[in-house]
Amino acid sequence: MQPRRRLGKTNIEVTPVAMGCWPVTGITSVDVTRERSEATIKAAFDAGINFFDTAYMYGYDGESERMIGEVLGDVRNEIVIATKCGLHWENKVSISDASPARIIAECDESLRRLGTDRVELYYLHAPDPNVPVAESAGAILELMQAGKVLSAGLSNGTVDELAEFHAVCPLSASQPHYNMLQREIEEAQLPWCMENSVSTIVYWPLMKGLLAGKLARDHKFDPQDGRQKYPMFHGEEWRKNHDLIDKLRKIAQDSHHTVAELVINWTIHQPGITAALCGAKRRGQIAETAGGAGWRLSQEQFARVDQALAQRGTPPATTPV
Repeated sequence: MQPRRRLGKTNIEVTPVAMGCWPVTGITSVDVTRERSEATIKAAFDAGINFFDTAYMYGYDGESERMIGEVLGDVRNEIVIATKCGLHWENKVSISDASPARIIAECDESLRRLGTDRVELYYLHAPDPNVPVAESAGAILELMQAGKVLSAGLSNGTVDELAEFHAVCPLSASQPHYNMLQREIEEAQLPWCMENSVSTIVYWPLMKGLLAGKLARDHKFDPQDGRQKYPMFHGEEWRKNHDLIDKLRKIAQDSHHTVAELVINWTIHQPGITAALCGAKRRGQIAETAGGAGWRLSQEQFARVDQALAQRGTPPATTPV
């Protein structure tokens, strides 16, 4: 069984390894099938994961939410579902609309797709530049008061946006990207969340598979693989990252774990991190990352990781797209 951690100030308990349900839609991944995706979601539950993260726009037609509802409907009361609002697709183009009316409508549609009467955590997917964060927060507060949403979150927000949201609707979670190579939130956002008892649920803990240690130095990306647009996967950054992974592999072997398990374990034991969202499109992937919980690197192993990261150096900032 995976350990559980409290979500914000709520009574909701989540596993520190959560399943991120973006890859199961196949929008930016190759070799994805409905059968394989459904099996992956079930494998996450079988591995002890109780926390499933999706969104209104995960899939051009809500595929991710529907799969969760269909695969895990029989164990609905044993899982924690997080979904998001404020982004949707129009002709396969991402559109931002976090107006109160749109948020209310999206929540109702998400509940229908999921086959449930409530979600444990409801995020504003990203602040809408055309709508004050406070207005979006007010709509989510209304959903909480109606019992459709049990707690509120903000994804991809700055510290100021988190504070603006929190002043209107109590936040239980923030969702930024974070991993060994991208630690910007440690400067201000993590301290703010810790001070305000807001859980930090991070995505990209494996940097889109880079830190899983499975990609060879000479790996050739499929033209449809969305990772090619990130500098981390090219040139000198690619070389530096592989040098780091070689060092992590030795530490992982010494602890009798895989590189992915080591990286996830390091991530969920950083101060202020409540859970790491692990995306997967195959059963073996989520079963492996689930193995990142339930144990802890020794102080000596943490020190070796820190030394390897210092030798790698700070990579250029990467913005999610």
